Amino acid sequence: METVVQNIEFLLLIAAIVAMVVNRLRMPYIVGLTLAGIGLAFSPVPIELPLTRDLVFYILLPPLIFEAAFHIPWKGLRKDLVLIMAFATIGVVFSAAVTAVGMHQWAGWGWPAALCFGTLIAATDPVSVISTFKEAGAHGRLRLLLESESVLNDGTAAVAFTIALAVTAGGDAAGPLEALNMLLLTVFGGVICGAVLAGFVMMLAGRTDDHLVEITFTTIAAWGSFLLAEHYHVSGIIACMTAGVILGNYGDLGSWNDVGRKAVAAFWEYAAFVSNSLIFILIGIYQAKQNIWGVIVPASIAVGLVTLGRAAAIYPVALMFRKSRWKVKMKHQHVLFWGGLRGALALALAMGLPEDMPGREAVITVTFSVVAFSVFVQATTMGALLRRFREIPALKKAGRR
Repeated sequence: METVVQNIEFLLLIAAIVAMVVNRLRMPYIVGLTLAGIGLAFSPVPIELPLTRDLVFYILLPPLIFEAAFHIPWKGLRKDLVLIMAFATIGVVFSAAVTAVGMHQWAGWGWPAALCFGTLIAATDPVSVISTFKEAGAHGRLRLLLESESVLNDGTAAVAFTIALAVTAGGDAAGPLEALNMLLLTVFGGVICGAVLAGFVMMLAGRTDDHLVEITFTTIAAWGSFLLAEHYHVSGIIACMTAGVILGNYGDLGSWNDVGRKAVAAFWEYAAFVSNSLIFILIGIYQAKQNIWGVIVPASIAVGLVTLGRAAAIYPVALMFRKSRWKVKMKHQHVLFWGGLRGALALALAMGLPEDMPGREAVITVTFSVVAFSVFVQATTMGALLRRFREIPALKKAGRR
């Protein structure tokens, strides 16, 4: 335990230094963190903090999701919910299909590895997306669409990944109706868990004016909703998002005063900063340990297919709504396409694959390659793309997050 605490303290020191440096260099924060992690991997300093699925899912992901959801306006989310759900369902299926078929045909992977990779990489990563758009300074409908989609498409990807694992293990694949039932259960089960915890917290918070107690209650809501949902095998990410949206939009209704709300917002901003910092430093450390050159051909094919799959997830779906009130401007479609970053979520799923699955190591290494492309290419060019479409000021200075 002492070693773990020392590692976390050291990584936070590195994160703070990186934050100051990237502000001067106008470099995206997650890029600076990843580079710092790669540097640490080659340093004599031992970092004994493994990047595991449990660490990402149960410790580092909830504060990022909750903090982002806390600031999502319900009116805006409700207005575009149909469009967001279309991106998060139809879009994920399109993306997974393009990637899986392509890896089987062009990279020569067997169907088990291709299907698992296609589904785990189909969903955009909430950690990467939220961090990148906050740092770029994007606001309004565009940011709402991309951040909300990155959270909600977890439900579809989770169902698709479960089906792919069943096929890989030699089990019976779910039919269309069963898959739909699984999706509805995953999504709405998560919503119910998040709403229950948020309602419970609002009821308790209304009985105190102590902002420290109010912060404690929101902490219970964030991790509690996530753990409750995962316990019942529904989406913890969607549960955490639901709790955040409810408390962020309706927490003032007798629950806390202005002082309490400001204290809660400040706490979660810092919690998200810490989680984001640890995730991307660890990604950098483990990125350096991957033998990417040994799989350079399938990795290059995968990057191309994932990019093509993202295009299949955005443009056809947006075309379906071109004559409706959910119409998406073409320039926003381009940003949605390029903003489909992959990160810790995909890595966590990949490292959670069965040990005896054929091609498991190749899937993990190629997933790291796709994440590297997201961090070093997509994240670094997102600010320029947003400025090109005048979504942020021309001289917007990069922030630490």
